Amino acid sequence: METSPSRLQQLLAFYEEDPNDPFTLYAIATEYRSAGNLDNAWQFYQKLLAEHADYVGTYYHAGKLKQQLGEAAEAEQIFRAGLVVARRAGQMHAASELQQALNQLLGLDYEDD
Repeated sequence: METSPSRLQQLLAFYEEDPNDPFTLYAIATEYRSAGNLDNAWQFYQKLLAEHADYVGTYYHAGKLKQQLGEAAEAEQIFRAGLVVARRAGQMHAASELQQALNQLLGLDYEDD
């Protein structure tokens, strides 16, 4: 099932108005990923990583997308970079989520849930 095209169209219209707004880029990437359009999602995550490296929210989802695509080495690099950015920004909750994602990727998650 695809997400509402009107929502994506609305986000793309915002992007046309301001192609440098990191939240809009992030929302578009998320919409594309939810719709299963992973190539388009990656293009927007990649733009965020390149042009808005301090946008902490990108790293978890971009890393998870790379993991989903079977690109573990790239996912690991993204998670590690995100950890640095999140800690520098004082966003400890995001850092914790990134650390958990990295541990899971590396097979270091020993929790019994």
